[in-house]
Amino acid sequence: MEIDNMTPAEERVWRAFPRGQDVDFRGPADEYPERGADWGPERTVRASVLRALLLSAPQEDGETAALRLAGARITGVLSLQYGEIDHAVRLSDCYFEDVPVLYAARLRQLNLRGSVLPGLDAATVRVDGVLRMTDCLFDGPVRLGGAQIAGALFMDGAGIDALPAGQPALQLNHVTVGDGLSAPGLRARGEVRLTGASVAGSITLSEARLETEAGEVALDAETLAVEGDVLLRGVDVRGWIGLRGARVAGRLDLSHARLSNPGDAALRASSCTVGELWVRRSPPMEGTLNLRRTHLDVLFLEPEAVPEEVLLDSLVYTSLSPHEPAERRLEMLERDGEGYVPHAYEQLTAAYRRIGDDQAARLVQLAKQRRHRGTLPWYGRLWGYVQDATVGYGFRPLRAAAWLVSLLVIGSVTYALHHPRPLKADEAPEFNPVFYTFDLLLPVISFGQEGAFAPTGGYQWLAYALVLTGWLLATTVVTGITRTVSRQ
Repeated sequence: MEIDNMTPAEERVWRAFPRGQDVDFRGPADEYPERGADWGPERTVRASVLRALLLSAPQEDGETAALRLAGARITGVLSLQYGEIDHAVRLSDCYFEDVPVLYAARLRQLNLRGSVLPGLDAATVRVDGVLRMTDCLFDGPVRLGGAQIAGALFMDGAGIDALPAGQPALQLNHVTVGDGLSAPGLRARGEVRLTGASVAGSITLSEARLETEAGEVALDAETLAVEGDVLLRGVDVRGWIGLRGARVAGRLDLSHARLSNPGDAALRASSCTVGELWVRRSPPMEGTLNLRRTHLDVLFLEPEAVPEEVLLDSLVYTSLSPHEPAERRLEMLERDGEGYVPHAYEQLTAAYRRIGDDQAARLVQLAKQRRHRGTLPWYGRLWGYVQDATVGYGFRPLRAAAWLVSLLVIGSVTYALHHPRPLKADEAPEFNPVFYTFDLLLPVISFGQEGAFAPTGGYQWLAYALVLTGWLLATTVVTGITRTVSRQ
């Protein structure tokens, strides 16, 4: 393009480029790029001029060329696809009439801070430095799938709206970011796609607002790999978050988050590997929390934040915070959508034992037996009720001892009033109702009374009942003592 074909505004940009000087068309401080369609020719630059600058403009010796343009109205399509741009590009607070096309381009650095665009087509773009889209407003989808960004990606306060039906708002699938992805306060009406992405630093989406149609995915991050943290503090999500197969080396933080997807899963984080999962200071999710087959070092989950339905089968965690009484944690296991899940009870038991709270661990095991009882046929449930009432399934040994004492009193009084007849009167020892009852109740110890006397009628049936219950109760007491001693 010849320079004499340019407008005064374009000539100004052209002259500033070889020396990397700023060209700022912005007016008063309260001016908004959203109104850029009304800007006149004095601040209008054709996209074809910018393309010619970036791809073929002459250089000046001793100067570092760069495009530094602010407050311009850019008309036409800025097409840099497959191009190699060796200069820094900053187009801040600009208004784009058409979607820039940066498909498979290579840029040194790109800054679109505060600009208004109808979308961005930059799939497989390569940026050797930082890609900055802070406070940008997009009226269409942002396509960055497969992009390679050596530095950081900034989308702080960006907004994406007015999308074509069925298209994701932000496509970052299979993107590679050499530093972090910072997008606090992001507003997206449509799916944010991070499937297969790899981020060497952390992802920050705190205070973001993500909204889709009911039952659709709001944030799809399956198989995401993050070397740092994923911060979703204070997010407001309408739709579901998918993290199946994701790997987060640091913390997945959902503190103060509001997740809503009634009738379906709100958070699908199955088969994940996460350092720490924080769900705290949040209202209960409106939807299911799915953590099946996930591995966590730390699960920080407040009981108040647990939704009405959870899926916890094969969830593995090393520690559980904050420390809560077992009764409060058991409410979560009772909400499992798959019913009785033995593994969930074993994990909770192990978490309490690691911190030395054996009493809570026993309560969890007792609750497990009671929950299991509901899955048995009628005769199994009946026997379960007997075990529960008498010995607490073996986790209440003192209750068993109390039953033993009660039966000892009953047997002693009964046989004191009605002595059983001796089998051999001339050889039988003097009858002692207390030690006779002891002989019936305790299966190991013998005081020589049981074999010397033979009750009849109802007293014989009482003897049979004492023998049977004695075996059960004495075994329970010994088991409880052994369990306690073995953990000392």
